Amino acid sequence: MKITEFKVLTFDVVGTLIDFEAGVLNATRSLGGEKARSLSDDEIFAPYLRGREIFYGRSSYAMRDVYLYMAKELGLDSSELAADSFQLAMIRHPAFQDSADALRRLRKRFRLVAMTNADRTAFSAYSDTLGNPFHDSVTCDETGCAKPDPNFFAFNKGRQSAFGYKQSEILHVAQSQYHDIGIAKKLGYATCWIERRQGLKGFGGTPVPEKVEIPDFHFATLAQLADAVDAELGAASMRQDNHA
Repeated sequence: MKITEFKVLTFDVVGTLIDFEAGVLNATRSLGGEKARSLSDDEIFAPYLRGREIFYGRSSYAMRDVYLYMAKELGLDSSELAADSFQLAMIRHPAFQDSADALRRLRKRFRLVAMTNADRTAFSAYSDTLGNPFHDSVTCDETGCAKPDPNFFAFNKGRQSAFGYKQSEILHVAQSQYHDIGIAKKLGYATCWIERRQGLKGFGGTPVPEKVEIPDFHFATLAQLADAVDAELGAASMRQDNHA
């Protein structure tokens, strides 16, 4: 199986292209007061995950309540200003340093489709941060559900089929084993795991999966995926030249 055999790359956005872990940590430590600055990553992520599970609504407004939940549990600044500022910070997450350039390179070869649990408002901000690289996008607003719900994938499968693309022509690219890789493999998709936390312990700001699935392709960064595509194209070009 070669990456260049696919026509469509579908992407998880938050965690794969957008560094939401850095965004959550930086916002919590800058807004939570003196105590927040001494907290470890795991001490922040644990209540964040619990809060997000309780307040699972649209990311463009639910993160305010997630912060207030965290603040109460951790004893942080629980003012309205801190909560509102945390919400705003959540749609200003930074991109991973390699994301925008790698997407630009991949766009030359593939149809790029965002598949994100973010709502349309938040996704619009993330897409702008990435340089608006996508040909198409599917958010929780359209699907009425969130990954790992298989209905999310079914919605996108139908959407892409309307443009003439088959499931066998789609490679799903994601960081989260819990939200993406596991369910995508179960549904018969080829998968590419961008293991952003490679070398780090635990799963950070992402829920722990039942098991870690073995993907069809595995890279630590998106740049490595783009490099692998370029290498395949270069090898194919050399074979053509040798047969000319």
